Formats: sequence, structure tokens, C-alpha cells
Amino acid sequence: MRRVRADGARWPGRLAARLILRPARRSPDEAGQRHATWLELFFDLVFVLAMGAVVGRLDHVLVPSPLALLAAGGLFVVVQFAWAGQVFYDTRYDPDDTQHRLLVLVAVAGAGALTLGVAGAPHSVLLPVGYLVVRGVLLLLYLRVRPSSAAAREVTTVYLTGFGVGWLIWLASLAVPVPARPAVWAVAMAVELATPWLGLRRLSRSPVDVVHLPERMGQFSIIVLGSALANVLAAVPIHPGLRLAAAAAAGFAIPASVWWVYTTFVNTGLALTRLRGGQWYAYLHLPLSTALLVLGWSLGEVVRQIGVDAPTIPLGLRLILAGSLVAWMLCGLGLNWLSAQSPGTRRVALSCGGIGAVTAIAVAVPRPFPMLLLVAAALGGYAVLLTRHLTGMAKTS
Repeated sequence: MRRVRADGARWPGRLAARLILRPARRSPDEAGQRHATWLELFFDLVFVLAMGAVVGRLDHVLVPSPLALLAAGGLFVVVQFAWAGQVFYDTRYDPDDTQHRLLVLVAVAGAGALTLGVAGAPHSVLLPVGYLVVRGVLLLLYLRVRPSSAAAREVTTVYLTGFGVGWLIWLASLAVPVPARPAVWAVAMAVELATPWLGLRRLSRSPVDVVHLPERMGQFSIIVLGSALANVLAAVPIHPGLRLAAAAAAGFAIPASVWWVYTTFVNTGLALTRLRGGQWYAYLHLPLSTALLVLGWSLGEVVRQIGVDAPTIPLGLRLILAGSLVAWMLCGLGLNWLSAQSPGTRRVALSCGGIGAVTAIAVAVPRPFPMLLLVAAALGGYAVLLTRHLTGMAKTS
């Protein structure tokens, strides 16, 4: 017979004991000092390629249809959530043993299949197969940590139940006709996205690391901004003229302003005291990162239009560019609201001013070069004013 522990659980057998994750031994002084590991950074690499695959679905069309934008956004949410699931595991548990490394490497291979499947979705089965591998590894990791403590059993019950149901729906999608697959995937994602909220009370009793989660979300956001810069650079020929070089500089200034604001917010530490289970913080990053991905694509298209001396650009493309910036500003306001409960009248006024300026420029200025310069100037001013405000908030708090 197996022995019974003091908490009522049975001691595992020898084989199971080798697979069970031992609780991380950290002193109280080390709490809130968890940083990304080399394995986590290696895990990120495949998702860089996945972003490029999502953007590739919008190529060759100057103004994508709403359905094409929705499909690209939905696929990017799948990519983000596949990545975020591993992040939430790593932020609570800090393993670095052979079994963990091997399992994560299997997940990396699954992420590679997911990346290859983005371009061919919904016809290709590589997307669901890759997602099944990534999420299947995560379920195995939670099974592995489950016997380690009562708190781990409480957390893993939430994820194993919700993500397990989602995994089965993804598996069932392989058997449905191609036209119906996106609908089945949407149901599976709805189940998985709802899981942390349904288990909010249990997960909040095991809070995330207040340094690790913002750091990982920030790293993903920086990767998306890097993708945006790559789109701008790809639109510039080897020997650009002065006008196109100025347009490229303006295109660079926009994601640079986004980076300035975002890193200022993270470095102030405003969000650290109210992370708890991390749901609000992470879920606000889903539309935020999606907006930045669309921003990069639209900037690349605007620079290309300047390169071919287009007299005007369609209103649809200008609205996509403005809409991506508006979505980013609203998500930033949400993050600020989360950190301070009430960000204040000045913070709201700054967001309203930035939203109004970007929208007005996109609607009123059809010529690509002046429009890009004005948007870059408006966003640069917004970044300067907002970083000063965020720094002031951090000092007073």
C-alpha cells in the first residue's frame, strides 16, 4: 500500500515520484524576483515566426475585408493564448529539470506546426495539431505539478478542467468539414478564455509572481513591436530617396513612441500591487498585442504607397492604422485603470486627446506622406505627455 501524507494525499510510487514536480525552494526575500529563464526565451522564438505568418495573411491586399481582419485577429489570439498558457504555468512554478525541459521542447515543436498551419488555416490540419501539442504539453505539466501541494491541486483543477475541455473540442475539430472548423475553434477558444475567470477565486489564492508576469507580457509586446518595425523596413528599398527615407523614419517613430510609453508604465511598477491572479493584466494584453500587430502591417502598407508615389491612400487603410492606435491607447488606459483603480481626469484627457488627434488626421488627410508625418508627430507628443504623467503617478503612489 502507498503511504498517506498528513494532508490526506497518497505518496506516489517510485516511477510517479520521478515525474512529480518538487515545489520550488525560495526564501521570502526572493518573492517577486522571478525572471525569465533561457528556456522561456527559447520558447518565444517560434512565436516570432507565428506573428509573421499571421501578418502574411494580410499581404497583397491594400484594404483587407473585415472578415480577413477578423480571421487574422482570431488566429493571432490563438497564437497569443498558446504562448500565455505556458507563461502562467511558469510564473507560479519554477522547474528547471530534465523532464520539464523535454516537455517544453515538445511544445516548441508543436508551436512550429501551429506556425506552419496559420497560412493554410482552416484547410490545413497543422494549426489544430500544433495547438493540440502545445496545450497537451501544458496539461501534462499541470498533471505533473498537481500532487506537489494542496495549493497546486487547487490551481490545476481549474486549468485541467477548462483547458481539458478546450483540448477535446480542438481534437474534435479535426473530424468536422473544413468550412465548419473556424466555428469549432471559436468555441474551443471561448471555453479556454473563460476558464481563468470561472476559476478566478481559486487562482487568486495562488497569485502570480509580480515581476515575472509583467516581464513576460512585456517581452511578448516588444516582440510584436519588433515585428512592426520589420514590416516598415520590408517596405523600404535598398536605395531609398530622401522622401522615402523620411517616411521610414516617421514609420519608425510610431512604434518607438509606443515602446516608450509601454516601458515607462512597466518600469514604474504601477501594476505590481494589484496583479493577484493576473487575469486582467494578461487579458488586456490580448487586444493590445493584436492592435500592435495590425499597426505594423498598416505602417508597412502606408510606406509602400509612399514608395510608389500614390497620390492618396484609401480611407479603409487610414482607418485601420488609426483604429490600431486607438485600440492600443484604450488598452493602455485599461492597464492604468487596473493599476490605480482611478487613473484620474488628466490621464483620461490625455487618452481622449490622443484618440481624437489620430482619428482626425486619418480621416482628414488622404495623402500618405503628410498623413504619416502628422500621425508620428501626434503620437510623439502623446508619448512625451503620457510618460511625464506616468512618472508623476509613480512618485505620488
